[in-house]
Amino acid sequence: MENTPNQEQQLNIELSEEMAEGTYANLAVITHSTAEFVVDFINVMPGLPKAKVKSRIILTPQHAKRLLKALADNVKKYESVNGTIQDQDPINIPMNFGGPAAQA
Repeated sequence: MENTPNQEQQLNIELSEEMAEGTYANLAVITHSTAEFVVDFINVMPGLPKAKVKSRIILTPQHAKRLLKALADNVKKYESVNGTIQDQDPINIPMNFGGPAAQA
């Protein structure tokens, strides 16, 4: 049975119990190259000088742009129900990922 262009294929997504619990992050650090975007999700605790990357997601530029659009759409929907999300002042946190310092 062939799908016509108007028929959508269903994707079954499996979510394990462990993954369903999620991981809390209050900081995301985004870097990119010509081929990919890397998003590191980090949990920074007040008063502690060290924080660990809790999850790293690597995306193609096309998927990064789709994620940007999906997040913008969801924030808009959220704010239409719950009101404007108040952005906080940026926090200046010096970043050190355990390797040598970058030099130009």
